[in-house]
Amino acid sequence: MSSEGESRFHMVDVSSLTSVHHGDPCDGPRRVMLRTDDGVRIEAVYEPSAASVTDTAVTGTAGTGEDVTGTDAVAGTAVVVAHGFTGAADRPAVRRAARAFAERGAAVVTFSFRGHGGSGGRSTVGDREVLDLSAAVRWARELGHARVVTVGFSMGGSVVLRHAALERGTEGRVDAVAAVSAPARWYYRGTAPMRRLHWVVTSPAGRLVGRYGLRTRIDRRAWDPVPLSPVEAVPLIAPVPLLIVHGDRDAYFPLDHPRTLAAAGGGAAELWLERGMGHAENAADEELLARLGDWLTRR
Repeated sequence: MSSEGESRFHMVDVSSLTSVHHGDPCDGPRRVMLRTDDGVRIEAVYEPSAASVTDTAVTGTAGTGEDVTGTDAVAGTAVVVAHGFTGAADRPAVRRAARAFAERGAAVVTFSFRGHGGSGGRSTVGDREVLDLSAAVRWARELGHARVVTVGFSMGGSVVLRHAALERGTEGRVDAVAAVSAPARWYYRGTAPMRRLHWVVTSPAGRLVGRYGLRTRIDRRAWDPVPLSPVEAVPLIAPVPLLIVHGDRDAYFPLDHPRTLAAAGGGAAELWLERGMGHAENAADEELLARLGDWLTRR
């Protein structure tokens, strides 16, 4: 980012877990630059709940019908949104999802993965992005939220699954997880869109297209070691509630991917197969986002 762009953000070193509470989070949206455990700067946006709701899973108010704005809202649910490959915190589909979740009574944290938007570093296409998500989750807890849940789309879906498995029982833990349009396994090339994506990621010409055409800076190095796959992560998530969402018109990953993920949960994962839905956040309509928001805030 240019120095002019950086002036929009307050720097927060989440890796040290020092206090980042400057003023009341209910005052309005806040933009910060988080720093991950490996030193990458990640742009993030915090938005308090947009609505006073009843019967929302908020500490001390669930089922009481009380207004959950103010201190109780801060203590309640925060939804951390993980976008798909080539997305960013300020992309319209991400902002639309954030508004939908806020309207269901949650505070929302959005952020740009490394190599995307105004964040530093280069994309590792789902590997070290777990550190970016962990920084965002810990920031939500530092802001006072007693309950933090994650929802991820496509690449972000694979990241939220791995994060929930790897961070279980730590300061970066989550209380519920939803993965939308996520792959079950790595290196899938069974569809034309995924073959194009592999070309973008693995070839020098493709990475130039990624940088200048898709506004995504991609690390040229191959994974070493290969990270835990999403389907390997799923059995490690329980007892945290897990939701798998997938469209039956997804052009990237066919329906064997969500079914494989749900089966790996051994009956503990909930599976929604959405009729007529395509791929990831761009394909999620208002009705689905509202249902997702309800699931995330009430599980």
